[in-house]
Order: sequence, then C-alpha cells, then structure tokens
Amino acid sequence: MGGFHDFDAKCVFFQQTEILCGEIPMIHAEMSREAAQARVRELRGRISRLSPDALDMILSDARSHYAWSNRPVPESLLREIFDITIQGPTSMNSCPARFFFVTSEEGKDRLAKSLKAKNIDKMRSAPVTAIIAHDLAFWERLPDLFPHEDRRHLFIGKDAHIESTAFRNGTLQGAYFMIAVRALGLDVGAMSGFINEIVDEEFFAGTSLKSNFLVNFGYADESALFGKLPRFSFDDVCEIL
Repeated sequence: MGGFHDFDAKCVFFQQTEILCGEIPMIHAEMSREAAQARVRELRGRISRLSPDALDMILSDARSHYAWSNRPVPESLLREIFDITIQGPTSMNSCPARFFFVTSEEGKDRLAKSLKAKNIDKMRSAPVTAIIAHDLAFWERLPDLFPHEDRRHLFIGKDAHIESTAFRNGTLQGAYFMIAVRALGLDVGAMSGFINEIVDEEFFAGTSLKSNFLVNFGYADESALFGKLPRFSFDDVCEIL
C-alpha cells in the first residue's frame, strides 16, 4: 500500500509515501550524503531555534482540548499533517505507525463501541479522531525504508521484539503527529480511555495492525478549558550523570 486510500466511509489511512528501492551506487550515495549535510547547514543558517511563541504553540502553553468548534478540517490538511509527521526519526527508519482518520458518523458509531462513556461525546464532537495504530508487519517493509542494509533477519520469529519495536516507535510517531497538528494551528486532545481490543476487532480484524491511542483534533472551543495541571520541575525527575 502506498500514498493513501479511503478506509470505510471517510476513514482514511496514510502510509509512507516516498519509497527508496534497490541498491544505491556509491557515487549517488555519496552525493546524497553531501546533499543531506548541506541541507542541515543551510537550515542552521536560516534558524537557530524556534521562537518562544512557536514553543508555546506546540508544547509550553498548548492544552489538551475536549470541546470543539464546527470548523472543518479538510483532507489537504490531513495530508500536510502526515507529511510533517512522517519525517520524524524512528529506529531503522521503520515507520511502524499507521493513521486512521475517523470523520464520518458511521466511523464514529463504530469507534464509540470501544470508548468509556465519558469519552464518547468528546470523540463525537471532534471534527476528526485519529486512531494511532502500529503495524506488526512493519519489518517486512525495511528493504524499502532502510535500503542500504537488510535488517529483516533481526525480526524473523521474534514476536516480542517485533511488538516492542512497533509499539515504541509507533508511540513516538503518535507524539510527532500531535506536535505536527499543533504546529499547523489546530488543537489536540489525546485519549486512552477506550478498549484497544474492541478497536482492533472493529477496524483491524484479520490484519497485522494494533491500536495504540486516539487523538481528537480540530479547532477547539477553549471555553471548556480548566486551569492547567501542575508539572514536575527539572530537579524532581532529572539527573545529570
């Protein structure tokens, strides 16, 4: 599967869209390496760090939202969010996360079966709910995504290693996704108050996909917010060794 395709009424699934295949001749590999290094130097020349406003927008002053305006989120924006998310690093460039965007009433009805009662209205009112999932068959795509060395032998017959690698890196990609959503001016409200097994049966039966967590997103109604909860200080949870 490549690009994106419709998934049952307006649920859509995005997957890695740019595939590198085959052996890269040494001269081309060296040119690619030099180009990558030049691009990093050029980026550092343009910007040394994000502005305080940008940091506030994506993390420092961002909030988890539970109420939403009726402003729609177009497919073009879903694609843009994905294109940013997929650039985040993963182990061996494995990219195990899969993203299902639930927007239709039918899709919301199916998803509601898995939710705790207090979370149903939060999901139904959101313009989009993303199911952040991971593919336990991710390692089969490593020749495409990690073409300079075949690492599939590290996973063959090693179910526990497959599961931990998929979960860890898929969760990382879910975090990148939330930051990408906020960076483009939208709001998020992640949820774990649901039964994964019901989501997996409803949406992923007969596949190698497993759900991780949900993200409601769109343009929030901030009137439902309460005061921000406390956070740990550096000294509470950090050590310099």
